[in-house]
Amino acid sequence: MDIFFCLPILFGCDGKVKQEGDGTAYVCPRCHNASVVTCKSRKVFSVCFIPLIPMKAKHIYQCGICQWAVDQDSSYKPQRAGAPPGGGQMMGGGYPPQGQGGYGGGYPNK
Repeated sequence: MDIFFCLPILFGCDGKVKQEGDGTAYVCPRCHNASVVTCKSRKVFSVCFIPLIPMKAKHIYQCGICQWAVDQDSSYKPQRAGAPPGGGQMMGGGYPPQGQGGYGGGYPNK
């Protein structure tokens, strides 16, 4: 009588993302939080959950809240946190007028 053992071998490509850079935060275009940082994304071929062969690496911008990501090589670069839109200075203390969709949320002043 022969005994047959089935030994599953799991393999595939795992993705790893590691934060790098000086910790400068950028504004996320999807969730509008200042939580986008520069990261390095790597794909590694794994057998039985053991990483063996590095396949591809690229530098990306990634949001820590909504997981939005874009290559740093693309033409799009997110806006730095704390910088006003368009690169100019805002008048009136740095806040947009109340009731126009800014920080006031559209509510009238009391």
